[in-house]
Amino acid sequence: MNLLHKIVASAGLLTLALGSVQAQNKELVVGSSATYRPFAYENPAKEIVGYDVDIIKAVAQKAGLQIKVVNTPWTGIFAALNNGDVDLVISGVTINDKRKQSYDFTMPYFEARQLIAVQKDSTAKSLKDLAGKKIGVVTGSTGDDTVSREFGKTNPDIRRFESTPVVISELVNSGVDAAIGDNGVIAFRVQEHKQLKTVNDPSFPKEYFGIVVKQGNKALLDKLNAGLSAIKADGSYAQIYKKWFLAEAPVLPVQ
Repeated sequence: MNLLHKIVASAGLLTLALGSVQAQNKELVVGSSATYRPFAYENPAKEIVGYDVDIIKAVAQKAGLQIKVVNTPWTGIFAALNNGDVDLVISGVTINDKRKQSYDFTMPYFEARQLIAVQKDSTAKSLKDLAGKKIGVVTGSTGDDTVSREFGKTNPDIRRFESTPVVISELVNSGVDAAIGDNGVIAFRVQEHKQLKTVNDPSFPKEYFGIVVKQGNKALLDKLNAGLSAIKADGSYAQIYKKWFLAEAPVLPVQ
């Protein structure tokens, strides 16, 4: 190999090395629907804040990842992941078998269940009591899946909307008789409206939220799980939980 070839070869190796470093330092785009208070919402300065945002920032710091959180409407959040517009999603996404067929999830970072909101004078005590009533849910959410299983996916009494604030607004204005969604969000929103109350159906199972990546993206998944393990171990996870929910953090399953 002459001197020219050695220079060219060395330059090629340097380019590959730099490319590898740049790939590791690539800013990852995090999709989160900022209409999901207290998990993710815009503050008066138009910054996206919330429990999910604090969690992913803490995880990224531990995992050595550079991230940018982007407000991504729930109705298009999985399409954005599929298309590569976002690299991962943290948006109160329930881990379930149906979604696992298409996406990979980290270990859980939040324990959830579905919760019903109704007017204070409602006599409903469970989901079954809402038969024949107009029920508001967020399109494609776990609440949507829950009422679809109980009453039929095409039931005209199931009213689907783009976000929880819209669903609650419909309930406040008597556009629907009940709203169903994730406990953290429903409870938070009901506190803002004195004429509403929550109903806990004991038949609703425990659910868990996870961070979502494209199926097969094991390298990123492993880094996120390592970050989650680290914030659980050093107490910062418990601090974030208490900040947003004013309660002690539950012990979560590893997977």
